[in-house]
Amino acid sequence: MKKKLWIAGLSSMLALGSLAGCSEGSEKGGASSGGGTADDPTTITFYTHGNEASYNWNKTLAAFEKEHPEINVDLVVLSEKGDTNEATQKLDLAAASGEQMDVLMFSDPTSYAQRVSLGMVAPIDEFIEKDGYKVTEEYKVDTAIDGQYYALPGKFNPWYVLLNKDHLDAAGLEVPKDWTWDEFMEYSKKMTTADHKGTYFHGPQNGGWMEYMKLALASEETNTDFVTEDGKSNLNNPLFRKTLEIRQKMEKEDKSATPYTDIMSQKLHYRTQFFNQDASSILIGSWMNTELGGTDQFPLNFNVAVAPYPKNNPEDEGGFTPVTTDFMSVGANSEHKEEAYTFIRWYTTDGQIAQGKNIASWNGVSDEELTKTVDTILAGTVSPEKVDKESLINVLKNAKSSKMTAPVPYNAEVSKVVNEEYEKMIFGEQDIDETVKNADQRVQELIDNNK
Repeated sequence: MKKKLWIAGLSSMLALGSLAGCSEGSEKGGASSGGGTADDPTTITFYTHGNEASYNWNKTLAAFEKEHPEINVDLVVLSEKGDTNEATQKLDLAAASGEQMDVLMFSDPTSYAQRVSLGMVAPIDEFIEKDGYKVTEEYKVDTAIDGQYYALPGKFNPWYVLLNKDHLDAAGLEVPKDWTWDEFMEYSKKMTTADHKGTYFHGPQNGGWMEYMKLALASEETNTDFVTEDGKSNLNNPLFRKTLEIRQKMEKEDKSATPYTDIMSQKLHYRTQFFNQDASSILIGSWMNTELGGTDQFPLNFNVAVAPYPKNNPEDEGGFTPVTTDFMSVGANSEHKEEAYTFIRWYTTDGQIAQGKNIASWNGVSDEELTKTVDTILAGTVSPEKVDKESLINVLKNAKSSKMTAPVPYNAEVSKVVNEEYEKMIFGEQDIDETVKNADQRVQELIDNNK
């Protein structure tokens, strides 16, 4: 296993412009002819944004090569800092330069969907059919785009609610195992004191952190984005209105959420707000697992519990939440598609356990293995004993990913519109009705202009 780092000298725009033609001469699906042996292994090249500290590559790839001596993995770390933007730019440059690209890792649905549409990624349905499993049964995340599979999901980072258990106890509240947005608001109100707010929402921020504009939408199994799967504005959805109502009520009426003006003017951050006990709860992704017990930078001086992402109605199934994963794909111009698929299938199953860094999207992980992974993760923090491990495991076991809607190419413009209309509402320039109407109208115009 070799390791190299690509240095990009061109902008991603130039690289993206060259992508469309980069795979024209590539093999159309199917595996390469011939195969490696233990004495003469086939080398596949694996491009990733993940660095050694976050992904344990040395240990992970050694485990793969021990199990599959016929395949050698050449690791290309695209950002030593683990910076996904830098990695994406370098990935595009490598593709435009005609580098051998067998396995590609994408960190978010937008990067994944865009590169599928550019013809950079091969469909893997034939391999899945040959192996005889259904992705939706085998994994917690459905990675299909327009009914075809171009990736298998690696880690499973569902969003959840982190709670200051000391504040919970002081308010006489139990750790919720199943709750609604109404109960979430009630909890936040009861935990709010003169010294701290009940919750802190870290977005939207200049078109980023848009999960905080989809609160009620994201509690559903389908139709969770601002644009529907069939390409219409989803901002007339009652659950988008409900999200605005939650934000408005908590900040303006209940005074239980940190004011948006403070977030923006003081450049507040969720880690500081939570670990400094300025907020009793935060809605955040479970990449925070590695920090739950506190770190040198953010020591933990209280007890922490974890609650599931709230649902909309008491009778709802529950468990649905925004999820981040790593999309593991086979390169469209790979000459070793079968070996590349063998690697991504292993990595997204047994490889997640071997890696020991993340919770896996794979449903084949036993309760015992899940607990062991959680123990390993928490052991890397300063005060693991202050974390309510039972509540964390309960949330991770029961969390479910909503069906992915492939983001539209103009997703950033949609986010900007929603952000702008939200700010007008929260700054008192328009009411909720006007906000919904204006956002819906502007997003529909974007959709029409991009047809």
